[in-house]
Amino acid sequence: MNIGIIGAGRMGTTLARKLQAHGHQVRLANSRGPESLQDFVRETGVTAVTVAEAMQGSDVIMLTIPFGQVLTIKDAFRQVPQATIVVETMNYLPARDGVIDAIEQGLPHSAWVAQIISHPVIKAFNTIGSYSLMAEGRPAGTSGRIALSVSGEDAAAKQTIIELVNQTGFDGYDAGPLADSWRQQPGTPAYCTNLTLAEAPSARAGAIREDAQANYDFLIQKVMAQGKEYIHSLVSGNFPDNFVDHSVDIFRAYHGLPPRSRQ
Repeated sequence: MNIGIIGAGRMGTTLARKLQAHGHQVRLANSRGPESLQDFVRETGVTAVTVAEAMQGSDVIMLTIPFGQVLTIKDAFRQVPQATIVVETMNYLPARDGVIDAIEQGLPHSAWVAQIISHPVIKAFNTIGSYSLMAEGRPAGTSGRIALSVSGEDAAAKQTIIELVNQTGFDGYDAGPLADSWRQQPGTPAYCTNLTLAEAPSARAGAIREDAQANYDFLIQKVMAQGKEYIHSLVSGNFPDNFVDHSVDIFRAYHGLPPRSRQ
């Protein structure tokens, strides 16, 4: 499968590495141009391209940029066929992205993205932290395997992305339409709590839309209190040996989820 990934941060590069290793033809683009990605290209075999090139001829396009930057690439989607599957992995954070009135008034993040780019989208990979995505994938059938929600309108497109999720080491599952994707946004019990398939339905059902932003703001303060060294690891992606992402445990405890297995 030809996969174009736009955004070369921790999410984009981790997905590129995993999907290329699984046999897909991956093209990776960022705002600085292909030359900035040559070390990663030599290491992984991924092809570095421009944003426009990442969109051309791709079966799947993945958006892994900061949420607000969608506005800077929306025009590039004019040439993308409607049949191309577009996956958005992003989360709206007002402090970083600026206030977006439509979202503040209740429009799900992914529905706003679909409107901006004038193309259907699938919501996936937004509920897992960078460390867990990199290090905590497990073979299918493993006890305690992390489950990742896949939301959207097109059942066939969702099944394609569910299979990609499975290939990256996680249990992909159909989480319904974009209208319900608010149940996996920051501050909900499904966000960065590393749910299993058994835990996911009740966690999603327990989400309270009006509480999500306040929950997230409170939890981020708890994470920041873990200290500069821990925060540096999360931000830089340079994880020391035996690193544990305590933010997952903080989020799970806050939402009343049981302690996770350390298998």
